[in-house]
Amino acid sequence: MKSDHDWRTALNNPRVVAAMTLGFASGLPFNLPDSTLQAWAATVGIDLNTIGWLTMVTMPYTFKFLWAPAMDRFAPPFLGRRRGWILLLQLATAGAIATLAMNPLDQHIYAAATLALLIAFLSASQDVVIDAYRTDTLRIEERGMGSAMTQVGYRSGALLSGAIALMLSEWIGWRSTYLLMAVVIGATAVATLAAPEPEKTVIPPRTLAEAVVGPLRSFFIRDGAWLLLGLVVLYKIGDAFALKLLTTFLISGIGFTAGEVGLYSKTTLVVSTLAGTLVGGAALTKMPLYRALMVFGILQAVTNLAYAVLAGVGKDVLMLVLAVGFDNFIGGMGAVAFVAFIMALCEQRFSAAQYALLSSLAAVPRTFLGPLAAFVAASIGWAGLFVVTFFAAFPGLLLLWLMRARIAALDPRGSNCSRSN
Repeated sequence: MKSDHDWRTALNNPRVVAAMTLGFASGLPFNLPDSTLQAWAATVGIDLNTIGWLTMVTMPYTFKFLWAPAMDRFAPPFLGRRRGWILLLQLATAGAIATLAMNPLDQHIYAAATLALLIAFLSASQDVVIDAYRTDTLRIEERGMGSAMTQVGYRSGALLSGAIALMLSEWIGWRSTYLLMAVVIGATAVATLAAPEPEKTVIPPRTLAEAVVGPLRSFFIRDGAWLLLGLVVLYKIGDAFALKLLTTFLISGIGFTAGEVGLYSKTTLVVSTLAGTLVGGAALTKMPLYRALMVFGILQAVTNLAYAVLAGVGKDVLMLVLAVGFDNFIGGMGAVAFVAFIMALCEQRFSAAQYALLSSLAAVPRTFLGPLAAFVAASIGWAGLFVVTFFAAFPGLLLLWLMRARIAALDPRGSNCSRSN
């Protein structure tokens, strides 16, 4: 096989292509109960504090590890242990989004929040199985490029449900926009049907109890397990803090319209993230994992200050594009390294539960920082909020430095989630 950073080879590899297409299916619903719903709420006059609490509907992304063991233990009677679940969840998610589309947000905010919570639950569950599928399927030499292509697919899905959805909302309205998103999500079942099965057959846990206890035992027998968990939580906390109310900041704080946010911010976000992802994937084939995490982590903290500058400048399209572009280019690089880091901590037999646990912990800041971000912004202003997020990144970087020897041992080219760690 050619080098795993040969793009032509990667795009002819069915496992890497499946990582990309299922990444699209994973990214597509993510914005709909979160930032896109924020934009809908802001445009119909929902107040800032309510929007801050509305961000809490993404909690299933934090708690998905609670039901992930059942997805290791049980399988639908078709398409195998991973693809069967993916197909069912894609169809259910499409139905929930279509139902939300029919709900007048300004008249029935609690019903909308309940539906958004359901969408987040179904989407988080789909992520559990897609992450496990990718972990089970990619070979050792494919993990760097597979992680990059996953992010390419994910961000492309996010572009559709983020930037494009916001622009569509001004042309066809929010209801039609969400209905269209439901149709596209249902159509992602085609990618699931086309994806190959993992090459290695693994005996699943024999009981649900084993599916619950086994992943924890497997993870915590390693040295420094608790510190590794802390690093998973803290590594991207500064980014999560800065981005939690970014859409609200741009619309209510700066004065951009939803269509302008979609055209300038969301489009720049996805394009720059895709570029950063591709550069990060190539860099990860040459850089040690620890060095990549440290360099990208420092740069992620610095990029938050660009939003503080934007807050001071005000409504300026060029500054908006520069801030969003810089932030998400670096964020894309960091995401590739972080995904490779999580994959290196997994064991294939329990990959759904272990990956779900680790990614759920990573989502803790993203889930719970909404009300705090709203409070800080209201207290010291938007510029002050983004300065605070810069300093919030320091604890994770310090812990990464303290764990440098253990991280160095998790070279993504030298281990595989199909093996016990």
